[in-house]
Amino acid sequence: MSGALIFVLAFVVVALVLVFAGVKTVPQGSNWTVERFGRYTRSLSPGLHLIVPFIDTIGRKMNMQENVLDIPAQKVITKDNATVQVDAVAFYQVIDAARAAYEVQNLHLAMTNLALTNIRSVMGNMALDEVLSKRNEINDTLLAVIDQATNPWGVKVLRVELKDIAPPEDLVSAMARQMKAEREKRATILEAEGVREASIQRAEGDKKSAVLIAEGKREAAFREAEARERLAEAEAKATNMVAAAIAGNGVQATNYFLGTKYVEALQRMGSSSNAKVFFLPVEAAGIMASIAGIGELAKEAMARGVAAEPGRPRGSVPSSS
Repeated sequence: MSGALIFVLAFVVVALVLVFAGVKTVPQGSNWTVERFGRYTRSLSPGLHLIVPFIDTIGRKMNMQENVLDIPAQKVITKDNATVQVDAVAFYQVIDAARAAYEVQNLHLAMTNLALTNIRSVMGNMALDEVLSKRNEINDTLLAVIDQATNPWGVKVLRVELKDIAPPEDLVSAMARQMKAEREKRATILEAEGVREASIQRAEGDKKSAVLIAEGKREAAFREAEARERLAEAEAKATNMVAAAIAGNGVQATNYFLGTKYVEALQRMGSSSNAKVFFLPVEAAGIMASIAGIGELAKEAMARGVAAEPGRPRGSVPSSS
């Protein structure tokens, strides 16, 4: 093998080594840092890049995708000295590969301890009831605090969520008893309010019923008084007519009215259920006198009618048809 061939082969090998050392392909979702003699110079975004072989080297390969940080469970003492066990989860994303690589030694460990300490700080300033009922406020507070603390590291914290808050068993039992007592109290209050409302409604109904009954009685009394008044007016009018007839016809009119009343009384006595036996005549002379009076009244009425007709001679009697 000649020296020229060896030189060519050596050149090809060196060229291949230089190509592999100087050409870098960064995958999607990652950023690589470039160091020259141990000092950071630039970052490589996803794609094909060229670096100076043996002078520039790849420093850190940072994942730029959204990452999940599982925060381990820990015991936290609340403001009212209650102990609860809390674990959480955080979602973050590296936005500056250089700062994430060189501003903090171990990003994952640093963020975990930062989250643990802030959880103790935030929940330690709250009572147990607030811790259990204001989970969203705790999440928002932790997100703001941790995001501000990790900003110099080139990290953006997207969400912080409390996964579980577990009080001790005796505290859970006490809370269950308290909840039961509160529900029984509410049920008693609602039942009392229902009874009161029913009593009010019943009283309102009785009041309206009494008012309606009183109005009905008043209306009935008014109508009864009006009927009595009309009856009295009719009796007065009849009395006046009887008085006028008596004044005009004398004894005959009196006998007529007495005879009609006498006959009506006999009719009622005859139709009464208590009158089992009835003997006639009863004062027959009185009855006949009354009938005679009625006849006399009839004759006088006919005579007056004839005298009132023009052209008819006195003493003539109209023929009966």
